Amino acid sequence: MAKYAKIQKNIDGKEKYSITPQIPGGYITPENLIKIGEVAKKYNASLKLTSAQKICIGNLKEEDIDNIWKELDMEPAIKNICSVINIEVCSANFCKRSKYPIIGIGMKLTKKFHGKELPGKVKIAVAGCKNACINAYTKDIGVLSSLDGKLFIVVGGKGGFNPRKYDLLAEGLCEAEVIKVIDNLLSYYKENGLEKERLSSFIDRVGIQKIKENVL
Repeated sequence: MAKYAKIQKNIDGKEKYSITPQIPGGYITPENLIKIGEVAKKYNASLKLTSAQKICIGNLKEEDIDNIWKELDMEPAIKNICSVINIEVCSANFCKRSKYPIIGIGMKLTKKFHGKELPGKVKIAVAGCKNACINAYTKDIGVLSSLDGKLFIVVGGKGGFNPRKYDLLAEGLCEAEVIKVIDNLLSYYKENGLEKERLSSFIDRVGIQKIKENVL
């Protein structure tokens, strides 16, 4: 199996693969964007903007994967599925609706927690207002800004076949407090979660009140 690649499709008995480089918070440098384009041209790849604020490079041959990673010189978006696999960040600093310049803390959270191994996969979203254009309410962890510019954390949101409404974990926070609470939450989840148990299921099993008592 090609490293950090997914089988995309089997066409006439030939497997095609896709890879997804890490793009912190969905903000990419011009240099990396050009590099991805050049690689796609060279290997006749498809490019797809994903809902996770990444660029998926598809239609790849298995034998080309290692060379492509070397040419990109970028980290893979996901190394271990049971980890913090993504931290989405809205365009708050450039948005008229924003109540807080959230990009900074989004990048801090990415640097500290992206790839952290856990019982199950965790998705985090960071939004500069309650409009939550990046669906922070349906992520495992959502960080949002109130009208007064204070931050609050919601947990356990879930979409898909069995959607779940989020629980409010904490509010009225500054950046340092947000990082501390999320650190405590992920540590508690890592110590007490079952194998492949999503955070929403963990909250249902343990109870939001007990979680608050242990992480706040």
